[in-house]
Amino acid sequence: MAEGEKCVLCNGPAVYKYAAMKEWNIKGVLCSKCYSKKLFEHYPGEHVRVNLDKK
Repeated sequence: MAEGEKCVLCNGPAVYKYAAMKEWNIKGVLCSKCYSKKLFEHYPGEHVRVNLDKK
């Protein structure tokens, strides 16, 4: 992580940097926690993760 990389929403460290969807009108880097929260707001409902590696 580069020194000073902070999430634009929570000001926490952005260990993994995520870019916001343009519909969110957010400029800057998001941390994984804030990115997940925004995704849930954008795509409400129940989400099921699928592991495609297992058959």
